[in-house]
Amino acid sequence: MKGEKKTQDDRVYEHIFDAILEQRLAPGTKLNEESLGEIFGVSRTIIRRALARLGHEQVVVIRPNRGAVVASPSIEEARQIVFARRIVEKAVTELVCERAEAEQVEQLKQMVRDEQACFDRGDQGAGLRLSGEFHLRLAEMAKNPPLLSFQRSLVSLCSLIIAQYEKSEAKSHCSYDEHFELIDAFAQRDKDKAVALMMHHLDHIEHKLDLGDETDSHDLKAIFSNVIGHK
Repeated sequence: MKGEKKTQDDRVYEHIFDAILEQRLAPGTKLNEESLGEIFGVSRTIIRRALARLGHEQVVVIRPNRGAVVASPSIEEARQIVFARRIVEKAVTELVCERAEAEQVEQLKQMVRDEQACFDRGDQGAGLRLSGEFHLRLAEMAKNPPLLSFQRSLVSLCSLIIAQYEKSEAKSHCSYDEHFELIDAFAQRDKDKAVALMMHHLDHIEHKLDLGDETDSHDLKAIFSNVIGHK
């Protein structure tokens, strides 16, 4: 949405989307329209439209007469999502190698430096969000709108999967090192190397997954305290 004037619907959507990337919204969290309307200072109609958009991306489940909840993928669904992401990431990686401009490569480097800085100062949520945004930026650089649409859904779903199934001993972050390696391959336009690095990156994510405990943080006002504080 860069360069476009954002509507209230867009802003609500982005706040919820970012909260999922940052793992502040846990799988299974109930998204009460009235509470969200109070938090964001908008009508329930706007909340409903934002949730419908997230529902279309499958990161929110709209339950008739019971409201919306953050998706909670099963193990089998998690495997399907990771499989689908491999297909999309491979296509995106190949296109980025063909189409990346020097200025875009430098912007990617700055994005990953920002990601690393977040983790270094202990801001895990912002680091996770930037890690996801790195992959969304690649999809934008691929200049293929359907791939970008798929990627938005898959990246946010993967964030939910990691929150739900990551092994306790695997809770670490080294993705920015792999991101830097990918950027070098893009700069060299080395398609084979870039694809191999991306598949290794996804292997690394998948190998950290297992049945795990869900977070208990379902308090919407606590999750969006940063929004309430600036109203």
